[in-house]
Amino acid sequence: MSVEANTRAIEKDIVTDFSKRMSYGGYLDLDVLLSAQNPVSTPEHHDELLFIIQHQTTELWLKLVLHETIAARDAFDVDDIATALKCVARVKHIQKTLTEQWSVLATLTPTEYSQFRDFLGNSSGFQSYQYRAVEFVLGNKNAGMLAVFESDPAAHQLLSGLLEQPSLYDAFWRCLARKGYDVPESVLDRNVAEAYTFNADLMPLIKFVYENHTEHWAVYEAFEEFVDLEENFQLWRFRHMRTVLRTIGMKSGTGGSSGVGFLQKALELTFFPELLAVRTEIGR
Repeated sequence: MSVEANTRAIEKDIVTDFSKRMSYGGYLDLDVLLSAQNPVSTPEHHDELLFIIQHQTTELWLKLVLHETIAARDAFDVDDIATALKCVARVKHIQKTLTEQWSVLATLTPTEYSQFRDFLGNSSGFQSYQYRAVEFVLGNKNAGMLAVFESDPAAHQLLSGLLEQPSLYDAFWRCLARKGYDVPESVLDRNVAEAYTFNADLMPLIKFVYENHTEHWAVYEAFEEFVDLEENFQLWRFRHMRTVLRTIGMKSGTGGSSGVGFLQKALELTFFPELLAVRTEIGR
């Protein structure tokens, strides 16, 4: 079938009557999705739509990241390393998309943003419960964050539950212990409601796997997938910080934080510290 007059013919078998069939818009609930962008500036500022869509799409991707990281944790719980790493691999691709999205928001100039920023009140990305949930699943737990969500019972319940549950990293080490690896008791018995911190007891095991990776390929691969996951997360945090700096400079955040200074501190947080620390030990 050729194209004539720069017009592609509609094939005869293409469905056009959706009076009794599910349509694309119906399946995706587009009426709801596309009516959820409601600028609050008066008069409505042209660039506020960009700001809203940027954050809404981020929340959609975070929903999928949370879905996949919890699935990965659950797979480790049943000793299915392959499925867990498949989930992690998908998260890594989502992270790249999330990081690239900052370049779109960076087209918002300081002058443009200042014309509607005051209308945002105290709303801030700091209040993203899905972002906090992802941090909790990955091990960056902070019980103090729950206070931010006391007015949102569903979010508070989700985060409270994740706070008390093992993280992805915790589940991984428990999986290895069941497979016969010499995982220290200090790792297996730690208080999972606290933020994960560097544990020197793990270093001999991790170094052993790196130096004998051909015999322990699945574990070695998991180590490297986790390193990718952390690096991607840090790149996202860095692009976030730089975009905020580019847009509002050193102003305080709308949610009450110090802004760029607070975001810079996030770059010091870590998920899998031993997997980075072992780099110094390899080859000695």
